[in-house]
Amino acid sequence: MFWFLLIALVVVVAAVTLAVVGGGSDAVLPEAEPDRVADALPETRPVLRADIDALRLPVAPRGYRMAEVDDVLDRLAAELAERDARIAELTAAVRAHGRVDLTKEDQ
Repeated sequence: MFWFLLIALVVVVAAVTLAVVGGGSDAVLPEAEPDRVADALPETRPVLRADIDALRLPVAPRGYRMAEVDDVLDRLAAELAERDARIAELTAAVRAHGRVDLTKEDQ
């Protein structure tokens, strides 16, 4: 009985090893395509709310892919900085023409 269990154990270990290694030059499983942002942010126009709502970041085994998330956050930060600068420019232009500021800060 001992020899039978030992041979069965060796056969199981060999089968698992062949399955993991791939059994030679033919791969058991095809190579998986890496996840990438499918709905990338538009390059030719400003980012809209709908673009952010449609954005889906790829998931990695330990969470999100840090490089992909960093790229999206950098792009959004640049867009927000550009819009803030434009808002400040327009606010200054309105104040220069003597109009009332419509922001809630001065009320």
